[in-house]
Order: sequence, then structure tokens, then C-alpha cells
Amino acid sequence: MANESLDDYLEDFALLIEAGFVAVKQLDEVSATRIFNAAQVMNPMSTAPQIGLGYICLNKLQVREATKIFEGVLERDPKNHLAKTFLGVCFLLTKPKREEGERIIKEVIEESDDPTIKNLGTISLEWAERDLKKIKAPFFSEEVQQKVKESKANPSEVK
Repeated sequence: MANESLDDYLEDFALLIEAGFVAVKQLDEVSATRIFNAAQVMNPMSTAPQIGLGYICLNKLQVREATKIFEGVLERDPKNHLAKTFLGVCFLLTKPKREEGERIIKEVIEESDDPTIKNLGTISLEWAERDLKKIKAPFFSEEVQQKVKESKANPSEVK
């Protein structure tokens, strides 16, 4: 009987996923997490709730956790372009993996027929080019940046 009740709601699964993303956009992490977890219970084989949970982590800049989640989704569904794009974004935020992130996103743009995925990838690459590749942080003065460089070069001489 419990499965009959659950089956009655499976047709609303997509709405539940959408509601989770709306909650993320409204910065309601608690509700978003609960919605995605409920969706996972409703449809354990779907990767959509995991993408939602990864998206929450990405929004909180919990890049390691988001990366693990998106990699897990891709293990189950290697052709999931949304998860692959989000994984690329995670790599863009991880300086040593930035080039790999760019490569992944470019690959998704080429592979995907979905204009939304292509747009997400394009915007992500433009953002990385414009904001992440800057040598200097815009909020530090030249003097502070120089001291940081010197302290990295000679940690014992930091004043």
C-alpha cells in the first residue's frame, strides 16, 4: 500500500526537482535539501536529486563535496551533460584543475544538443576567462599583493 501511495506522486517527480532548484535559488538550503532527498526516495534510480544536492554544494562553494557528487552522478550516467558541466565548473574553481574544467565544458558544448546546457557552458567559460584568470585580486592593493608574493618566496622573512 505504501508503494501505491508513492506511485501516485511519481508523475510529480519533475515538479519536485524543479521546486528543489527554486529553493536553492531562494537561498533556502534546508528546504532544497529536504526536497532533493524526498525526490531521491521517490525515485532512487534518478540522478536528478543528486545533481540538485551537488548544486547546493556548488552554491555554497563546497567545491570538494560538489565535485564528489557530480563525479558520482557521472559514474552512474556518463552522458549526463548537466552533471558534466557542473563538474567542469567545480574544476574551474580549483586552480590546478582549471584547464581540465575548460576542456570538459568545451567537450559538453560540442556533445550536447540542449541549448540550455550549451548556454551554461558558454557562460561558465566566459566567466572563467573574465574573472578567474585575472592575475591580481581586484580588492588588494599592489603593496599587499607584493607582500604576499614575498612571503610565499621567503616564509621565514615575513614581517
